[in-house]
Amino acid sequence: MWNDFVYGIGDLFTWSFGFYEFVQNYFNDFLLLLGFFGFGYWMYIQNKLNKKANVPVESNDNIGWYKEENKQIK
Repeated sequence: MWNDFVYGIGDLFTWSFGFYEFVQNYFNDFLLLLGFFGFGYWMYIQNKLNKKANVPVESNDNIGWYKEENKQIK
């Protein structure tokens, strides 16, 4: 009884890992491509937001820039 239960669980794991044989490396390739495209899109959006930003880039320019309301730095 106990052996049947343990071997049944082992057979279930063996069967479930058969999914990876079916998928092979395509899922990893998909995730890698998705990561590269996502990073490219993120950098595109970040570049657009950096152009709109009203924050000084140089550290010596950022003294007190946030204290005055509606002050345009650039």
